Parts: sequence; structure tokens; C-alpha cells
Amino acid sequence: MIVIIITKRKETEENMATVHLTEENFAQEVEKSKVPVMVDFWAEWCGPCKMMAPVFEKLSGEYAGKLRFAKVETDENPKLAARFGIVSIPTLMVFKGGKPVEQLVGFRPEAVFRKDVEALLKRL
Repeated sequence: MIVIIITKRKETEENMATVHLTEENFAQEVEKSKVPVMVDFWAEWCGPCKMMAPVFEKLSGEYAGKLRFAKVETDENPKLAARFGIVSIPTLMVFKGGKPVEQLVGFRPEAVFRKDVEALLKRL
């Protein structure tokens, strides 16, 4: 007989590369963050958003501590999308000190996105 035990890993800051934002936790996670935060405004039905997701996740782990990565599902959080004037997705908005300072719109291949992030970190 084989017994398989599955345990759920407790989510902590250390093992949670990307934060999923809602209207309820946005202020705490973004506006009060001590490091800049890149927020991906996306939707489940958006093809370019789905293409961007694995690249976003990969870089979130690589830049941990320098830049925080977070996601807002715009259909579930329309007030956040409206608050920041999101009209196209994916839109990547960078916040520093709780204020938006940069914005990138549209899909980016990994190499291009990596260059964008490196340039962004030099400016911040």
C-alpha cells in the first residue's frame, strides 16, 4: 500500500514571489511597500496577458528584494483599474513610495522585459 500525504505550504513573504492584489489589500501591499512595486493589470480572457504571465513570474523571483511584483485581475477589481486609468492590458505600472512612476503597456518578450526592468531599476 502506498500512502501519499499532501500538505499545503504556508504562504509567506519569502516564498510568495508575486502578490495578488485586490481593492482590499492594495494600500497595504503597494502604497506602504518599502521597495518599488511593479503591478501587472491583467484579465483571464486576455491572450497577451497569458503570454506575459510566465515571464512576469520568472522575473519576480529573480528581482526579489529589489522590485516587488504584483498582479491585479481587472475584471475582479474594476475600481483599481479605473483608479489608475487602465484602458489596455496587460499594463505594467510601477509604484514607488505608493505613487505610480512608470507604465509599460502590452506584451514584452523576456529579453525585452528584462532590459526594461534593468533600466527601470537604474532610474529608481
